[in-house]
Amino acid sequence: MPGDSCCGKGPGYASPLDAISGPKEALIYVTCVYNGSGNEKPDYLATVDVDPNSPTYSQVIHRLPMPRLNDELHHSGWNSCSSCYGNPLASRRYLVLPSLLSSRIYAIDTVKNPRAPSIHKVVEAEDINEKTGLAFPHTAHCLATGDIMISCLGDKDGNAAGSGFLLLDSDFNVKGRWEKPGHSPSYGYDFWYQPRHKTMISSSWGAPAAFRTGFNLEHVADGLYGRHLHVYGWPEGGELKQTLDLGPSGLLPLEIRFLHNPNKDIGFVGCALSSTMVRFFKKPDEQWDHEIAVSVKPLKVHNWILPEMPGLITDFLISMDDRFIYFSNWLHGDIRQYNIEDPLNPRLTGQLFLGGLIRKGSSVVGEAEDGSSYQFDVPRVQGHELRGGPQMIQLSLDGK
Repeated sequence: MPGDSCCGKGPGYASPLDAISGPKEALIYVTCVYNGSGNEKPDYLATVDVDPNSPTYSQVIHRLPMPRLNDELHHSGWNSCSSCYGNPLASRRYLVLPSLLSSRIYAIDTVKNPRAPSIHKVVEAEDINEKTGLAFPHTAHCLATGDIMISCLGDKDGNAAGSGFLLLDSDFNVKGRWEKPGHSPSYGYDFWYQPRHKTMISSSWGAPAAFRTGFNLEHVADGLYGRHLHVYGWPEGGELKQTLDLGPSGLLPLEIRFLHNPNKDIGFVGCALSSTMVRFFKKPDEQWDHEIAVSVKPLKVHNWILPEMPGLITDFLISMDDRFIYFSNWLHGDIRQYNIEDPLNPRLTGQLFLGGLIRKGSSVVGEAEDGSSYQFDVPRVQGHELRGGPQMIQLSLDGK
């Protein structure tokens, strides 16, 4: 980075544009979860070959089982990334796997044997709780300091009031909480930071005591789920500067992303239950504000629990060149692409159905505006039917 006093190259890339022109991915790691399936097996990390020139292309070539049951591996992160690009001593070696329900955190060594990674260390739930009072870890991000920061959604009893941000050092030892006392978010989930604007913003899911037993719509009315964004100073301080109430059109704000351009003060958050993409931005007075960027209309349906079905946006990402947003409608079953070159006016430019509840052969049927019935075609991949709905998504660095 310009002006960086460190010599040499650290992990990741100096800029998003450099990342686009980097080498293509040859392997990907996918968390696989058994919770709720009826199978008493540990979750595992799958290694998938994505090199088109490989004889095992598009195959699972290794499975790494976790040592215990009922973890529910969720999001993943790295011990080191482009935030440490200026540090030649940093190495992107360990994949960080927070376990949402057991509150363990696994550090996975992907360098010793990239095709067959191994468990390097386990951060136990008891250690985290004893030193910080935190539990239910979710999103992990590497920091420029070499530390790892992980959002936690509550205390060990599942109370959202115990949410906050866990700090691990580079050896995966518990350091403590990142935020100041009295500056914890009302609910936890995802977070993203934009250092040039000295800001970190976190999103809100709900109380672990509510979601760990399955979603109940009544819990939303009971105040057990969130609709706020929490604006913090960054990187030092851990001070909550502002709270944005997204209102009824911003229920369950989950994944949150700034644009990749580090000079931009614009980002988006996907609000699951409201099925909206909300744009947030900094105003001239240095305060942050928000507005709806995209709203997914509910679909009229038959043979479902309600007469109308929301899209339920569960994940989204922004292309490295900041041209496109991609998001998944878990219930409807489609992935959408919007052009956001003008962030104030996103344009739908692509849509692909990969599952969901209104697929052909399902008992659920959609009703069109003219009263006719319809169901969506879902493609088969290598002869296999795609089951469920698209939830988490990822895009290659070059967008291809």
